[in-house]
Amino acid sequence: MAVAGRDLKKFFHIHGTRRAALDGVSFSVRDGERLVILGPSGAGKTTLLRIVAGLERADAGSVVIDDRDATNLSAEDRRVAIVFDRDGLFPHLTVRQNLGFAHASRERIESAAQSFEIGAHMAKRPGALSAGERQRVALARAVLSDPRVLLLDEPLAHLEPLLRAQVRRSFLDFSGSFGGAVIYVTHDHAEGLTAGDRLAIMADGKILQCDSPQTVYDYPATTSVARFFGTPPMNLLDDGMQTLGIRPEHVHLENGGTLRGRVLSVESTGADAFVRMQTPKGELIARVAVATVPEVGAEVAATFPEAHVRRFDRALGTLQR
Repeated sequence: MAVAGRDLKKFFHIHGTRRAALDGVSFSVRDGERLVILGPSGAGKTTLLRIVAGLERADAGSVVIDDRDATNLSAEDRRVAIVFDRDGLFPHLTVRQNLGFAHASRERIESAAQSFEIGAHMAKRPGALSAGERQRVALARAVLSDPRVLLLDEPLAHLEPLLRAQVRRSFLDFSGSFGGAVIYVTHDHAEGLTAGDRLAIMADGKILQCDSPQTVYDYPATTSVARFFGTPPMNLLDDGMQTLGIRPEHVHLENGGTLRGRVLSVESTGADAFVRMQTPKGELIARVAVATVPEVGAEVAATFPEAHVRRFDRALGTLQR
């Protein structure tokens, strides 16, 4: 196992109140595996990365790197590289000189520059680069430092959507040849689905679920995960005895539907639209083709296939298999 955290706890005191930033977090990542951690602001994601990197000390628990207890090792002795949402490049040095700080061979530097599509900018200083180009350089420098663990703390957060997708593709293409473990922190749900081999949903200092991205999407372990993950998230309806979960794309508006409601709003995405309606069992969002969108205020009937319904314990909020 390349890296693992065991029952990590971290507390902060804010205005005299003790708050748990990490509340018993455990995880593991194998060599060559990418773990994406998705969660809202304040979930504890950055604190977790800083503890793994050795930039902060946990109040309890341990960090293991290459089967060695690294809890008390300095950051320099952990062979961990971290990239934040800001590039952190040396502004007075050229791209080539910035990459040279990783102490990699000339051949590896040239290969990384080609992979991250920055080969044409090697003689430039960071100030002459776009935000996306600077972040490509930061990612290349981190990988060139030959870490056993690569930590990415929302590295694309400040890029506009198209550029964000381009840089993400470059990283994913290159990361296939990276033999160490990757932990990728994000608040972007698309990255949660596409950037990792496994996805951990984190909130309030806890990991709520960790599995393949598709499993987390299709079978959220709790109503808390269902309410959070997805754009928009899973519908949750009160069925009296249970809570029923259904993704918007599986809700069909049909004349013969058994669940009736009134349309509250319509949000077009171009090819399709999200129709929000009020029903006796709660609000429901359906994703439908633009050509079939009803008018706001219209009475509609909804149905959904039983195979796509998820049932949660009403009291505990846990998924019932």
